[in-house]
Amino acid sequence: MKKLKVDISFYKKLWVIVFPIIIQNLVASAVSSADVIMLNYVGQSAITAASLAVQYANVVSCVFFGMGTGATMLCAQYWGKGDKASIEKIEGIALRINIPVGLFFTLCALIIPEYMMRFFTPDEEVILLGVRYLRIVALMYFTWAVSEVYVSVIRSIGRVGVATFISSVPLALNICLNAVFIFGLFGAPKMGITGVALATTISRVIQLILCFVVSAKSDIKLKFSLIFVKSKLLWKDFIKMAVPAVLNDVVWGLAYSMYSFIMGHIGSEIVAANSIVSVCRNFGTVLGFALAGAAGIILGQLLGANKFEEAKQAAHRLVILSAVTGLAGGLLIYACKPLILAFASRSLEPAALEMLSFMLLIQTYYCMGQTVNTIIIVGVFRAGGDSRFGLICDSIDMWCYAVPLGLIAAFVLKLPVKWVYFLLLTDEFVKWPWVFKKYFSYSWLKNITRNDV
Repeated sequence: MKKLKVDISFYKKLWVIVFPIIIQNLVASAVSSADVIMLNYVGQSAITAASLAVQYANVVSCVFFGMGTGATMLCAQYWGKGDKASIEKIEGIALRINIPVGLFFTLCALIIPEYMMRFFTPDEEVILLGVRYLRIVALMYFTWAVSEVYVSVIRSIGRVGVATFISSVPLALNICLNAVFIFGLFGAPKMGITGVALATTISRVIQLILCFVVSAKSDIKLKFSLIFVKSKLLWKDFIKMAVPAVLNDVVWGLAYSMYSFIMGHIGSEIVAANSIVSVCRNFGTVLGFALAGAAGIILGQLLGANKFEEAKQAAHRLVILSAVTGLAGGLLIYACKPLILAFASRSLEPAALEMLSFMLLIQTYYCMGQTVNTIIIVGVFRAGGDSRFGLICDSIDMWCYAVPLGLIAAFVLKLPVKWVYFLLLTDEFVKWPWVFKKYFSYSWLKNITRNDV
């Protein structure tokens, strides 16, 4: 009976954290869906251009998410320890790195957008549309750099509902503005793909404003002055944990961009199909990714309080849930396949539609591989301060296996497009033996806080 009570208590706590993250992830996925759905009425070239241009946002998100992960890894454990002063110093360190990165991409999008697009495709129409998108979305990178740090910090200390509010309200606004600017509602001009960029930029600015509003009423502040608060020990710990996390996410994001590069040079139809598949995969993995976020918070706080046995039991439950939710997400995609194909038939050409059908079939099992790896590597390992494993694992798996395999299959062996896609998406399952070996070694059960900060 005692064990049952502990289990119930755990799942209640888990649900309190997971539910707001699910809402946030669903809204984020809804934004991507809205972009694709509305651009579906503009044309295949618009869908392709937006899909390729957003690859840079994906790379930037890897840097920001990696910095946020580094902050979460440390803040969750220091919160479990009860050290608020160290949390503010960690926030300042993350801002010190994020802001220059955001400014760099803002300048690139303003100055060299054509070169950024030409990397992915030789199609002049797609390049022209992508350039328009990048120039308008440029400001987003700076505002996103700041807000991502604050959202990560307040989420790591358990205030997930507030973090979800800050993230979800601007995303919901983004969906509404998409409709207004794409279709010219309420007297606004019809802007097509540039309307998507404008809506995205406005929503990110609103998000930053909300961060300052919440900060004014919170004991955890968003202050640029924190950038100048220095702590050699925390800086050393943050770099040790955040840099591998950032590099891991960048390696992962660049590899996915290389997947897009390979597919973009095979044909525009697969890029258009992949933009729809990406949205479907986001919905299929939404619960699993929410569990990964919750794992980092729950396990981090337990480890910071030296509750190692409780952390081990919680991790076991989370890993089991990851497999169940990943399988369920894949089956959901398969069940919705007829509806997705019916919708896509409005804009996709027959070749792209056939490719879409095959890609959706692959996603029915790929979701489970991605969900399990994300919860273990991003949730469990990073909660204990281990971000190096993910970097090493993904570097070898994606850059020594998946990307070379895709390049050889596409440009040397010239295999059919379906075979190239299938081979690329074996990446998640190749690393399972090493992931589970690391997990069952329990080397991630560590308290990474310091007493002498």
